[in-house]
Amino acid sequence: MLTAAGHETLTGVRVLDLSRVLAGPLCAMILGDMGASVLKVERPDGGDETRGWGPPFDERGESAYYLSVNRNKLGLAADLSLEPDAALVRSLAAQADVVVENFRPGVLDRRGLGVAALRASSPGLVWCTISGFGPRSSRPGYDFVVQAESGWMSITGEPDGAPMKHGVALADVLAGKDAALAILGALVARARTGEGRQVHVSLEASAEAALLNVAQNALVSGRPSSRWGNAHANLVPYQLFEAADRALVIAVGNDAQWLACARALGLDALGADPALRTNAGRLAQRERVVGTIAARVRERPASVWLAQLEGASVPCGVVRSVLEVLESSAGSALTGMPPSVPGSVRRPPPRLGEHSALVRARGWDAFAAPPGTTG
Repeated sequence: MLTAAGHETLTGVRVLDLSRVLAGPLCAMILGDMGASVLKVERPDGGDETRGWGPPFDERGESAYYLSVNRNKLGLAADLSLEPDAALVRSLAAQADVVVENFRPGVLDRRGLGVAALRASSPGLVWCTISGFGPRSSRPGYDFVVQAESGWMSITGEPDGAPMKHGVALADVLAGKDAALAILGALVARARTGEGRQVHVSLEASAEAALLNVAQNALVSGRPSSRWGNAHANLVPYQLFEAADRALVIAVGNDAQWLACARALGLDALGADPALRTNAGRLAQRERVVGTIAARVRERPASVWLAQLEGASVPCGVVRSVLEVLESSAGSALTGMPPSVPGSVRRPPPRLGEHSALVRARGWDAFAAPPGTTG
């Protein structure tokens, strides 16, 4: 599904996407959603690994995984071990504003495509490297490993259960968004100084930074963080409850919301108890508060409770399936979920090498051709 243009802020910015899998392609796609001209370069023999990460595959044989992070790009197949192709990519990089890559250290240097060489000839170039574990590590960066080593899995899951990963490759997603943010900052600095710069984003650093209040709890208390399942370490009530027909969450974030919640649920005795007027008091009596609410919520369907809680301005919601979410979104089987930034969907994800002839003939001018042009 293509959407109308009109909100792009990066029109005219050229992005050479030498990345693959998730974090790098997502970063480049975000820039493309915002109007940048993004050229995705892939090896001819198979291309991006995610092209094979299925099923599901669409009717053309493209994997859903690949389709989710590669719209708004032209596709060039190039073998960087061959000098003519390496020379072509060097030429494209020399005319680019941004390069995004996630090769292991030294790989691009051996092909004359390293950051030092290319930025020496193009000092305005913004170069973004995305790695798994930082510039001094050659370990491959896979989301599952990073979730384990960043502390996330130790705090995810039921208290008496096994460590659990997130259902979304969230370390990759955060790193991709951090990379886009770092690139935008570098472009702003270039507009002021004329100089580009190299920025380095790692899955590990993005994941560790995302610990935020959980890490701060441990820093302040000196105690290790633990798993709370669908409850919250610092807030009560702030968790999942089972209504008569389906699960819902109630998320009380302040004391006024607590009083409104108690009234909406008809738990006047809890609301009137001075010991529970503050969050600290409710935290101290977590089992009593949660147990009383759980017993009440089980009595009626979720829709009844949502109407009463929302009417009292208490944050709440039902647990929806992904298919339920898609029913109310503008998601597309071809171009993925709608942009999360101001922008538009102008091109579907390219087939492997789909625009090779066009790019080899016209270079960056290939983006002037109407969508759908391949040669």
